[in-house]
Amino acid sequence: WSDLKDKEGIELATFYRRMLLDLGTEGQGKVKEIYTNAQTSIKEPANLRKIIKNIDELDWYEAKEEGLGEMYEGLLEKNASEKKSGAGQYFTPRPLINVMVRLMEPKVGERMNDPACGTYGFMIAAHHYILEHNDTYKLSEKENKFLVNEQYSGCELVDDTHRLALMNGFLHGLKGNIVNGDSLSSMGENFKNYDVVLANPPFGTKKGGDRPTRTDLVYPSSNKQLNFLQAIYRSLHQRGGARAAVVLPDNVLFEDGDGQRIRKDIMDKCNLHTILRLPT
Repeated sequence: WSDLKDKEGIELATFYRRMLLDLGTEGQGKVKEIYTNAQTSIKEPANLRKIIKNIDELDWYEAKEEGLGEMYEGLLEKNASEKKSGAGQYFTPRPLINVMVRLMEPKVGERMNDPACGTYGFMIAAHHYILEHNDTYKLSEKENKFLVNEQYSGCELVDDTHRLALMNGFLHGLKGNIVNGDSLSSMGENFKNYDVVLANPPFGTKKGGDRPTRTDLVYPSSNKQLNFLQAIYRSLHQRGGARAAVVLPDNVLFEDGDGQRIRKDIMDKCNLHTILRLPT
């Protein structure tokens, strides 16, 4: 950072681009993962200089006290609310996430997953819920390690959104696995044995009407939400007590053919607790 803030003009722009490349190829651990293939769209060195100057003037001690993760979530929310950015599709409104988390009542030691995690909002909210309802100082070393390293996981298809999810988890001190890939591909067959799944998967039809490439769905369909619904209840363990909360469009309730068969399957395999109709 000290090297970066001392540079000006073309030298600054060149140094910044090289720094992004170095962090993505020679960085360590999560930092390397976050910066892999990172690029900048800032073309004017003067604009870059201004951003660096503003960041450098922040009171980082105070920012850390307030929580860097919370600051980052605030930026993501602001970005999502600007319609031009198109980021809203990766950002579920936090009041909806929070109510779903409260209803699921996640507990320490439970394996949790979001198969279409966007910016990782569900897992972050679940972590906040657990911190509010537990005294972490009273947890064993094993429980604390599990909480930080293994309790939360996710999968995100879009590269740049995956980067935001990694950064969000990192700034909240979470080290769980966030995979870059498609949950409806063969990769998704490894997502198993979860206690809690929370998700707002993408809606619509797969491009070209293709069906998912994973082979463990009983009723593969070109309809994404029907595939995600199956993938989610198949990823829960069968020991009892596993649960999921999912945002889905209305047509899942009324679709004929595969839709009807999937509804029958979910009623046979799960205790379907509540269908909550949301405002438009």
